[in-house]
Amino acid sequence: MPRYSTDREILQTAIRWLEQGHRPVLVTVVRTWGSSPRPVGSLMLMREDGRLSGSVSGGCVEEDLLARYQAHQLADTFPTLIDYGINRAEATRLGLPCGGRLELLIEQLESAIQLQTLIGNIKANELVARRVCLITGEVSLHPASVDDDFYYSDAYLKKTFGPRWQILLIGAGHLSEYVAQIAIMMNYRVIICDPRESDSDQSAFDGCDIVNSMPDEAVQTYATHARSIVVALTHDPKLDDMALLDALSSPAFYIGAIGSKLNCEKRRERLITLDVTAPQLQRLHAPVGLPIGSHSPPEIAVSIMAEITSLRHQEKQNS
Repeated sequence: MPRYSTDREILQTAIRWLEQGHRPVLVTVVRTWGSSPRPVGSLMLMREDGRLSGSVSGGCVEEDLLARYQAHQLADTFPTLIDYGINRAEATRLGLPCGGRLELLIEQLESAIQLQTLIGNIKANELVARRVCLITGEVSLHPASVDDDFYYSDAYLKKTFGPRWQILLIGAGHLSEYVAQIAIMMNYRVIICDPRESDSDQSAFDGCDIVNSMPDEAVQTYATHARSIVVALTHDPKLDDMALLDALSSPAFYIGAIGSKLNCEKRRERLITLDVTAPQLQRLHAPVGLPIGSHSPPEIAVSIMAEITSLRHQEKQNS
């Protein structure tokens, strides 16, 4: 089954293949109907020798698409649009779930120069929109904001590249383990910050970046762009407040803190005495998470990631 690669991995693979003399094509999911394993904007690379990188369906159509590409049956010129699952028979043959359907844009990649620019933007924590004109095939790069995610029309496609969504968790406790596991499954970069000495098993945080700096230093290092999230989970006011003081004046998209309603009100009072402004304080989600009646650490972790996901989708709808 094809691997779900990140955008950055796809770009780096495309650059490497181009520099090796290959002429790969880039496949983008531009529209889905019904139940689809991969969201719009998902990317995949194909080479004529049969190599693939990334995925557009989770294994349902890749083999068929590659066979058609190698047999030169997709199009005479690129970019071109391919529709999979047009009817129920085809959806069933390809294994698309629940009669799903997806539309794909296929581009011929010719040069690594523009892709290298995109990689540079990502490394510099800059958001850039890659725009493909569906009429002329022209590809251009434009500045983007956190609200610019993916857009597709009859005229052009626009996909935003930039820093990966990341979540900085203050505290390496039991709750952080569950939040980290869910966030990793959702393709977040997860950073765990805890300056306290601990003999606990760190294997629970496999796949995470673990830092032992003070919370304010971690916020200054990692909450540097609008795809950053900071959640304070230590229950220690000295550590949580230290992180929040810097986070509330950062460009982070979401800032949350664990605690009861009473403790969160006391926290707000403390932060006001530390010169946190009223507009900054309004950014704080505390108690953190959606009110779903959660009590156990796994349930609280679900509520936290659910609230973050809900707010991200609201931003898209309002943009």
